[in-house]
Amino acid sequence: MHFRLGELFCGPGGLAWGALHADIGNPDFRIVHQWANDYDKSTCETYRRNICPDDPDSVYHADIRKFDLEQLTGIDALAFGFPCNDYSTVGEQKGMDGTFGPLYSYGVKALKIFRPQWFLAENVSGLQNANEGKAFTKILEELRGAGYRITPNLYKFEEYGLPQARHRIIIIGIRNDIDVEYRVPSTAPYADIDNSCRTAIEVPPIPADAPNNEPTKQSKTVVERLKLIKPGQNAFTADLPPELQLNIKGARISQIYKRLDPSKPSYTVTGSGGGGTHMYHWSEPRALTNRERARLQTFPDDYVFLGSKEDVRKQIGMAVPCRGAKIIFEAVLKSFAGVPYESVEPNIKL
Repeated sequence: MHFRLGELFCGPGGLAWGALHADIGNPDFRIVHQWANDYDKSTCETYRRNICPDDPDSVYHADIRKFDLEQLTGIDALAFGFPCNDYSTVGEQKGMDGTFGPLYSYGVKALKIFRPQWFLAENVSGLQNANEGKAFTKILEELRGAGYRITPNLYKFEEYGLPQARHRIIIIGIRNDIDVEYRVPSTAPYADIDNSCRTAIEVPPIPADAPNNEPTKQSKTVVERLKLIKPGQNAFTADLPPELQLNIKGARISQIYKRLDPSKPSYTVTGSGGGGTHMYHWSEPRALTNRERARLQTFPDDYVFLGSKEDVRKQIGMAVPCRGAKIIFEAVLKSFAGVPYESVEPNIKL
C-alpha cells in the first residue's frame, strides 16, 4: 500500500522527510509525496529542493484562506502542522469557510473533501490550555466529526532519542470505516541513545562545505556576556557585571542568551532570533549556525534550506524534527501492515 500524502502548512519538509523515509521492512507499505502547500515562498522553495525536486509544481505557494483545495488530486493520507496562533477565534462559530477563521479548520475541510485513510495533525503543547482548553476540545470534536477515530498524544521528542527537548501534540486519525488501530510508539527502544546536543552537533563533524553553516556576527558586548555565562545558564541566572546585564522589565524568558548544556539534549529550537534567542554554543562565545540548529532538528547535512539567513532560521525552528516524524509515520505504517510494535497508552485522554 503506497499512501499518497498531501500536506497543508508543510513548512520546509521535516514531516515530509520523516514520511518518505519511513521504512518498516516491507516495501508494500510506504508513503509517497502527492502535493503540499505553504504560504511562505522560501519555505516552498526549500520543500521543492529537498522533497520533490522532480515535481516542483506539486508544491503550491498560497495563503490557505484563498486557496482552492478542490483543484488538488486525491490522497490517501493528510499531514498538517497547523499554525498555532489566533486561538481566540476558536469558538466564535464563523464557519469553516470564514476568511479569518481558525486555520486548523482547513485541515478539517481537506479531510472532508479527500476522505484520506488517515491523517497526522501537529501543534504546540500549549494548545491543550488555549482558551481554557476550549480550543483543543473543539478541534478534537471537529476532527472526530469529519469521520475519524483520533489518538492525540503529547510527544516529548528527547524521550525518542532526539537531541532536543521539544514537546508537541500530534494527533493521528484513522477513518472510521477502516479496521486499523494506531498505538503511540513506546520510548523504551530509545532509552540508551546518546542524544546530547554535543554529540548531535560534533559527531560526525559538520563538513566544511556544508550548506547553511555561516557563522553569526557577534558584537563585542555579546561575546563578553557569553564568556561569563556557563553551559546551561542564561543572561538572568549567570553572574554578570552591571554593564553586561540585560535591563528587561517584566517577563524574563529563560532562553535569552542561554548556552547549551553539552551533556543534555538542547532546549527547544525556535524560529525567533532577535534579542538573544539564537541558541548559544556551550564553549564558544557565539550563536549556533543554522546547520547546527538543523542538526538538533535531525535534518541531514545535505538538506539545503533556501532563502535569506533569517528565512532559514525560521524554517528550521518551525519544522517537525525529521527523525521524530519518521518514528511516528513508521508506527502508522506498522498499524496498517498489522506489524506489532511496542506501544504505550496516550498521555492525553479523550
